[in-house]
Amino acid sequence: MTTGHYKDLRVLLLPGWLNSDPGHWQSHWERRHGWQRVEQDDWQWPRRGDWMMRLDEALLASSTPALLVAHSLGCQLVAAWSAHSQHRERVHAALLVAPPDVERDDMPPQLYSWRPIVRERLPFPSVVVTSSDDPFCAPERAAQMAQQWGSELHTLGPLGHINASSGLGDWLEGLALLDGVAQRSRTISAW
Repeated sequence: MTTGHYKDLRVLLLPGWLNSDPGHWQSHWERRHGWQRVEQDDWQWPRRGDWMMRLDEALLASSTPALLVAHSLGCQLVAAWSAHSQHRERVHAALLVAPPDVERDDMPPQLYSWRPIVRERLPFPSVVVTSSDDPFCAPERAAQMAQQWGSELHTLGPLGHINASSGLGDWLEGLALLDGVAQRSRTISAW
C-alpha cells in the first residue's frame, strides 16, 4: 500500500529498546517495502546521545527528505533528536507509535539515560499512535506527550505495546496513518 504521498521520500524505521523482532510490523514493512531500519550499536543499553547521533548519520547519508517511523523508545529518540539536531529540515513527518513513559518508577535501569522526556514541539507534522492498554504508558501520559510534541493523537483499542505480540502483521492501518501524515505535511511544506 505504498502511495504517492511518500514515494519520493525515504522511510527510516526507528525501533525501540531491544530492536524490533521479525514478527514486528516494522520488520514486515522493512521486508515488504525495502525501507531502512536505523541500526543502533547497542540495543541492550541504549544511550540517548548515541542513538541521536546515529539518526543524524542516517539522515545525512542522503539528501532525500525522510519520513520517520518510530516505535516505543524510537519515539523518545525522535523527540530528543529534534530538540538538538541541526538537521531537522531533512525530516518530512513522523509516525510515533507507542511512546513509553520512561519517567515511570518501574522503568528498567537501561532506560535511565532517556530521562527526562524531551517535551519540545516537533518542527514537522507527526502522529502519536497509542493503545488503550499499553503496559509501558498510560493513555493520559501518551496524550500529554502528543500534545507537548504538537502531534495528532490516534488511540487504538486494546493492542498492548503495538508490537509483534499485538499480532498486526503488515499493519495496514499504520500504513494509512503514515500516508495521512505524509499527505498533511505536503499541504504545509513546499517539498
